[in-house]
Amino acid sequence: MEELAERVTEYISERKYAVLRDLLVEMNPADIAELMEELADKYSTLVFRLLPKELASEVFVHIEGDTRELLIKSFSDSELKEVLEDLYVDDTVDIIEEMPASVVKRILKHADPQTRSEINRILNYPKDSAGSIMTTEYVDLKKDLTVEDAFLRIRRTAVDKETIYTCYVRDDNRKLIGLVTVKELLMADYEDKIEDIMETNVIYVHTSDDREEVANMFSKYDFLAMPVVDAERRLVGIVTFDDIMDVMQDEVTEDIEKMAAISPTDKPYTKMNAFELWKKRIPWLLLLMISATFTGMIISSFESALAKFVVLTSFIPMLMDTGGNSGSQASVTVIRSLSLGDIEFSDMPRVIWKEIRVAVLCGATLACANFVKLLTVDRLLLGNSDITVFVALVVCLTLVATVMCAKIIGCSLPMIAQKLGFDPAVMASPFITTIVDAVSLVIYFRIATAFLNI
Repeated sequence: MEELAERVTEYISERKYAVLRDLLVEMNPADIAELMEELADKYSTLVFRLLPKELASEVFVHIEGDTRELLIKSFSDSELKEVLEDLYVDDTVDIIEEMPASVVKRILKHADPQTRSEINRILNYPKDSAGSIMTTEYVDLKKDLTVEDAFLRIRRTAVDKETIYTCYVRDDNRKLIGLVTVKELLMADYEDKIEDIMETNVIYVHTSDDREEVANMFSKYDFLAMPVVDAERRLVGIVTFDDIMDVMQDEVTEDIEKMAAISPTDKPYTKMNAFELWKKRIPWLLLLMISATFTGMIISSFESALAKFVVLTSFIPMLMDTGGNSGSQASVTVIRSLSLGDIEFSDMPRVIWKEIRVAVLCGATLACANFVKLLTVDRLLLGNSDITVFVALVVCLTLVATVMCAKIIGCSLPMIAQKLGFDPAVMASPFITTIVDAVSLVIYFRIATAFLNI
């Protein structure tokens, strides 16, 4: 893409616009959008103006926020109106949500009244709901139509619809009563009635349903589109597969950010400055720093014990890291299972019992390996006489107990968080690591006190 951008820049500087246009019309719209991101602002605007009208509208959907805003500001009123007329309503809504208020006013000003009404209706739905990602451009049929009539309606209205493969059947009150695919229409006789060939057991979502749940349903049923109904089961729109792909990407990104103790953001990393990144990260860092002071307090309370057996201090990082890693493994596994719907809060006893068995196996393996390493490498090869059998035993028993506690904490906290209405991802690595660090130190010093008489 960088080489292509250099080539395009060369064509522009040499004023070979006809050659450049021929090159662009052979490219995929998404690739053209990516190319425009590589070009200087003045060149990206010129490239967009060289595109044929239809191709320009397709490219516009794929362009990122800053470049898109630049283009809108460079458009004349007539150019902006032409672009908006060729966009689907849900794409226009996505653009509006990313643009500053001044640009939004201009977009709404040049949208036709019907489109403006549909945009405002979608914008009124909660941000993370199915209603906010649906489009109102779909093909609807009546049950008393013949297959021939249905094809006539599809040909007449399909040009402005986002998808025509699945057609939705409504009654006179706009209630969803069935669906029929174009394949079924093609296989049927022209005289057949829609009500005789339509599927009546329709899977649908409500406008208020969480968009992540909708994404899970797409994954479960392998749909290309799904109808969206209101509280009275009236068909108000459809969610298409391309929008769900965006939702899945956004949700995964949000979970990863939360698991890394970063406040979620809609802006890509390259579009954020240092101050914006600081605002997203510092609250969590402050909270975790304060919570980590408990670790220091625990070490201070056992200062006299450490003074007698200084060698115990050298194993603290290893024990804390092992506990944190063990807790993170359990939490990530459980968080992912919760998001996929594989487990729920009622499964907690079963999950904890499984993690206990895993902890026993992991802890025993780590303890045996560490015991051999302490007595052969540290004591015999490195000549550290402070490491006795009892010291090695204390460290290894602590390892088993720490892994056990870490696994239980790591699997239970996300489930408890979800039950209380919080995002389970919040209880991922940083939080669990901080808690496990404190627990592992308490276990360590209690076992050391008991075995070493300190």
